[in-house]
Amino acid sequence: MNQSITKTSRFNGADYKHKRDSARLTNQHNDIFNLMADGEFRTLSQIAALTGHHESSISAQLRHMRKERFGSHEVNRRHVLNGLYEYQLIVNTEVSA
Repeated sequence: MNQSITKTSRFNGADYKHKRDSARLTNQHNDIFNLMADGEFRTLSQIAALTGHHESSISAQLRHMRKERFGSHEVNRRHVLNGLYEYQLIVNTEVSA
């Protein structure tokens, strides 16, 4: 399943500069979404190994996916051990493209 960032799903933040950051963040978001759309649980390090993105960026993108402007998807987290968590994306199929 592929998802594209739309004009309504804009990134923001104190340090965000559209010209500098938009393409990079959009690519991160799409790479992570497309990987995680299969509903499998993965750790941040597993996602990083498969996408080439940094764990902190992955964590931020997973948080974005919960937001209405990014699709109101469900992101589950389960404890593995010693502070290690796995994440699962449940795609909101009611999102209009």
